[in-house]
Amino acid sequence: MNGKTKRLFLLFHRWLGVGACVLFAMWFVSGIVMMYVGYPKLTDAERLQHLPPLSASQPLLAPEQALRTAGLAGPLKELRLAAASGGDPVYLATPEGAGKANGHKPAPPGSGVIVIDARTGARLDAVDEARVMASAAAWAGPGTGLRYLGTIDEDAFTHSRGLDAHRPLHRVQVLDAGATLLYLSGRSGEVVRDAPRSERLWNYVGAWIHWLYPLRGNAFDRYWTDIVNWLSIGGIAAALTGTVVGILRWRFTRPYKSGARTPYPGRMMRWHHISGLLFALVTITWIFSGLMSMNPWRVFDTGAAPLRMEALQGGPLLPSPQDAAPDALLRAAGSGVRELRWTRALGRTIVLAQPANGRPGLLDSHGAGPTALDEAALRNAAARLLPAPVARVERLAAYDLYYYTRDAHTMTGGSDRPLPILRVVFGDAHATWVHLDPHTGAVLNRSDSGRRWSRWLFAMLHSWDWLPLLERRPLWDLVMIVLSVGGALLSVTGVVIGWRRLGRKLRSARKAAPEMAAPEAQPSVSSG
Repeated sequence: MNGKTKRLFLLFHRWLGVGACVLFAMWFVSGIVMMYVGYPKLTDAERLQHLPPLSASQPLLAPEQALRTAGLAGPLKELRLAAASGGDPVYLATPEGAGKANGHKPAPPGSGVIVIDARTGARLDAVDEARVMASAAAWAGPGTGLRYLGTIDEDAFTHSRGLDAHRPLHRVQVLDAGATLLYLSGRSGEVVRDAPRSERLWNYVGAWIHWLYPLRGNAFDRYWTDIVNWLSIGGIAAALTGTVVGILRWRFTRPYKSGARTPYPGRMMRWHHISGLLFALVTITWIFSGLMSMNPWRVFDTGAAPLRMEALQGGPLLPSPQDAAPDALLRAAGSGVRELRWTRALGRTIVLAQPANGRPGLLDSHGAGPTALDEAALRNAAARLLPAPVARVERLAAYDLYYYTRDAHTMTGGSDRPLPILRVVFGDAHATWVHLDPHTGAVLNRSDSGRRWSRWLFAMLHSWDWLPLLERRPLWDLVMIVLSVGGALLSVTGVVIGWRRLGRKLRSARKAAPEMAAPEAQPSVSSG
């Protein structure tokens, strides 16, 4: 590399790095915070724990009768019974076709949902303050103070696209020890997010700043994705050119006259040079994998066709007059049931009786007795999910590199990852895998070649989602913190160097300004 090219690399890194190092330092420090405090979310486990238990002694309408009274006919995408809206038992019915379908997962609760009083069959269309406060009181428990804060469309803790179906959101302040802030759906009246005060405060130096969420919910919102993408690309360029410059300036064989391997006598430049060589690869990897988390320009989208869910379901979810009443189902399920969910599997309707913790019990929708799914029949039905041959069906009894669990607060954590499961491997052009729960017949997730590339280029490189580390905490914590601190050291020294250089340039410019103006002033003096 000739001297001119080296100079171009140096100048490019120097001035691009001034801004990039500020971003790097922010990302490294906030990344450490995110290891322990994530962006606010309400996991399904939290939601169930806060729902009041359903009572078998309370007379409730059977599903078909309640829906008929409410004037709702036709197949359903989802049907649930819970004390989730207004504190009393309600049916939450989502008609087929409501909300946005994604091919293999049900729409989130609230997306086109119709709330029906389970005692009378009346539709509860108005989500007003009284109903919101009743839902919040049921969530918080008896004797807990509440304060209604009105509605918002979006704020610092509700940027998630998964909440779009619930906007506008009602806010209720819980007067508990954690000063928990509840967000309730403007469509169904359910609690859809909780954010304790400590979580909110930590987020300002964690996920909120890490994901550049100050640019969300304002004039920059429509450009947020492009801003994040291009800042990441600029950061990668700054780190790569810095790495090249750092290697070229390091004396691997013959030291400089000072006896050092680095040419920089100043402490800050020396630290930046050495820390850059030590942590450049980590910095580049983390910025690149952060870019991959955005699925830039949809590079991981394969265009795979949606799953044929009717192959598993065997027909639409359509309540029947033969369906058992809730009291019979609850007596069969036992005490502590928080929610009943009607679903289709292998050509029949089953009811999932979900307790506050653990796996749901399976009940026959007509006889109300315990039931189970035939695994062989489930395998045969799963083979028809795609118009492609099945290469193999695996039964997983332990987590592996592609099916594993993370802590609930993490970006990819919080969803139910039961064991054992079935992995159906298709021989299609997209190398599709489908994970099935043999207990409920539910599709847990779908993976194809693009999503598996995302798993490696984002989850593995960014969060080090590698089971030998995840299963040996605090080893994972130690590795992540040491590397993050090293990257932060590299970034902070770059910020200090850039600040000093900018200061010198500004002082030189101010000093040069009067000298340039002086010759222009002389004619006016002499002419006087």
